[in-house]
Amino acid sequence: MRTKFAASMLVLSALLSAPAFAQGAKVDANGMPTDHSTPAEQAATANLNSTVAQSNAEISAQDNNNQTKYSIEQQQYQDKLQQSNAAQQQYQEDKASYDAQTARYYALRERYRDERMRFHRYDWPAHWNDWRLKNDGSLVNARVQLINGNDVGVVVGVARTRDLIQGLEVRLDTSGKIVWIDADDIRFDRSKGQIFTNLYPSDIRAMADERVG
Repeated sequence: MRTKFAASMLVLSALLSAPAFAQGAKVDANGMPTDHSTPAEQAATANLNSTVAQSNAEISAQDNNNQTKYSIEQQQYQDKLQQSNAAQQQYQEDKASYDAQTARYYALRERYRDERMRFHRYDWPAHWNDWRLKNDGSLVNARVQLINGNDVGVVVGVARTRDLIQGLEVRLDTSGKIVWIDADDIRFDRSKGQIFTNLYPSDIRAMADERVG
């Protein structure tokens, strides 16, 4: 009887010292709960979570890069648009200036046509015949000389049509006065960027007194 009692107490003690499982919990052959993750499963889950986090970070970084690239492209577009508008505005201003200069030249030439026909001119050297002015670039700030090389002045304006230069507005070095010299009285040495006139100095001075209105 005492032996049976001792055995019963031993079984009860073993039961009390065993891990307590939730009622109805399932265990595997080793007595481990089957509703808990194994170390291998936990490692796989952690690896999956890390992969997802890295992927999300890469997507976020790509979005930031795309946004930065878009902002840069938008700024470049705005800069080019402003440059285009400025260039168009400058073109319109230059055209208005050319039109005004050409109108002044025509008015002056018509008023003094007879006098200009009587101006004295040196003969052009034969090899200068090809040095005619062409409407292919700016001549403003170019120097003007007589055939003998003496300085006359500097170009400050140009009268032109769509295809041809009609005349040059020149500020004289000696007096600072303005004269319009017809294209027929001009030759341009492109190799040196030098403009020459065959007019007599006295007639150039007379031109400085020509006025419109």
